[in-house]
Amino acid sequence: MTTMAAELSPTLWDEGWYRHARRLPSPNFGPRPPGARVELIVLHSISLPPGQYGGDEVHRLFTNRLDWNAHPYFQEIRGAEVSAHWLIRRDGALWQYVSADDRAWHAGASHYLGRSNCNDFSVGIELEGIEGGLFDPPQYETLASLCSAIAARDPIQALAGHEHVAPDRKHDPGPGFDWALLQRLLSWPAGMFPSGQHA
Repeated sequence: MTTMAAELSPTLWDEGWYRHARRLPSPNFGPRPPGARVELIVLHSISLPPGQYGGDEVHRLFTNRLDWNAHPYFQEIRGAEVSAHWLIRRDGALWQYVSADDRAWHAGASHYLGRSNCNDFSVGIELEGIEGGLFDPPQYETLASLCSAIAARDPIQALAGHEHVAPDRKHDPGPGFDWALLQRLLSWPAGMFPSGQHA
C-alpha cells in the first residue's frame, strides 16, 4: 500500500518543469554544454513597463510576442530575445518559461564562481518588481520554496543577483531585495550568498 502510494504521488519535477509553476514555454532557450550542472541560482527583477505590475507584458517579452509600439519604454528593448526559467509575481504566483534542464537566456555576459557564461550553469528567477525597490512577502515565500526544490534536484553552490554576476551592466534586484530574509527562510550557509548580503 505504501509503495503504491509512493508510486502514485506526483513528483516535483517533470523533465525540468516544476509542478508548482504554471507553464508558458518560451522559444528563447538552448541546450546546456555537455556535462554542465546547475550550480547557481541568479535572481533578477523585472516589470514592464517599469513599475507596472500584473499585466502580461513580461509573458509577451519572454515568448517574443511583445508589441514594441505599445509603450515608449519598449523601444529601448526592441528586438530583445530573452527568457528566464521562472517569474514570481507580487502575489507569489509562479510561472515557468524554460525547463531547468535547458539554458535560458537571462544572465547575458556574466561571471561568477570563477567561471564565465553563467547561463551555462545557472537557472534564472525573475521577481516582479523594479530595480532597487522592495519585494512583497508572498514573493519571498514562493522564492524560498522554489530554491529549496531546485537545491533538492541540483548541486546548488550559490545564489546571486544579476548585479553580482554582471556588475558592470546590471543592478537588479538591487538594494530593496532582502538577502538576509531569504537566508533565514532557507537556512543555507552564509557562504552561499553574495558577500555582505546575508544574515
